[in-house]
Amino acid sequence: MAEDIPFDRSFKAVPGKPERVAPKVRRVLAPNPGPFTFSGTCTYVVGDGAVAIIDPGPDLPAHIEAVLAAVEGETVEHILVTHTHRDHSTAAPAIRAATGAKTLGEGPHRFARPLHAGEANPLEAGADHDFVPDRRVADGELIRCTGYALEAIATPGHAANHLCYALRGEDLLFSGDHVMGWATPVVAPPDGSMGDYMASLEKLRVRPERLYFPGHGGPVPDGPALVGQYIAHRAAREAAILRVLERGETDIGSLVRAIYFGLDPRLERAAALSVLAHLEDLVARGVVATAGVPLLSGRYRLSGSGGGRR
Repeated sequence: MAEDIPFDRSFKAVPGKPERVAPKVRRVLAPNPGPFTFSGTCTYVVGDGAVAIIDPGPDLPAHIEAVLAAVEGETVEHILVTHTHRDHSTAAPAIRAATGAKTLGEGPHRFARPLHAGEANPLEAGADHDFVPDRRVADGELIRCTGYALEAIATPGHAANHLCYALRGEDLLFSGDHVMGWATPVVAPPDGSMGDYMASLEKLRVRPERLYFPGHGGPVPDGPALVGQYIAHRAAREAAILRVLERGETDIGSLVRAIYFGLDPRLERAAALSVLAHLEDLVARGVVATAGVPLLSGRYRLSGSGGGRR
């Protein structure tokens, strides 16, 4: 889908086997591969002796057992969640019960915007509506652990409650699904917002952390460089949408067929939602017009009122 970005899909971690990936970081891969999860969800254990778990992962007994085995004999001080999609947060209750650690996150699952009249959420099955953090953390908040600290960074876009976490003093950042080295994330209304996503990318681009550990796939050795490529890719996708609209009014299905080449059929719905996210942003900026609110079933045209491209 994003052929302009040099993705690395060589990740070969073994599910359930803890692996040290940095001096203070271990990774446990969950056995939940798929078109949206790649080889599975990455759960991270930060620290030694006294640890924090980032993204406990899916509610799969084998994965929960592997995570608990990885921290056996250690004190789990915090369980941090980047966002409330089921592959990241549904193991939290079991790990909390086994360790006594409190859960931390931005808040419960929520939409980036209200549902429109008659609109259904196409991503409802992937949302974890049961997760409520024991402690809500705000943008810039420092989570102090024994021997290290993690800074919470609000990065809405893929999900309204998405957080990244920077490990202070180690030049590394846990990027969740916001930035990954194997693919761009789905940004799909009403859970996601393209305007929020682009602002969050700009926020990360000026941060100092270079090494990213994402929620799926292997480490990203130069996070800011990849963020710059993400921004350029989204700008190119927006420009492609506008080029199609220059030929006249059309619908989202036609836009997807004109823009995406060789698309995996399993990702067609996600592509349509991504185009809708771009169109919502373009309508909000006055570049594109539609009858009423932007919908998957809507028709779109250039507004003729300017607004400018990113």
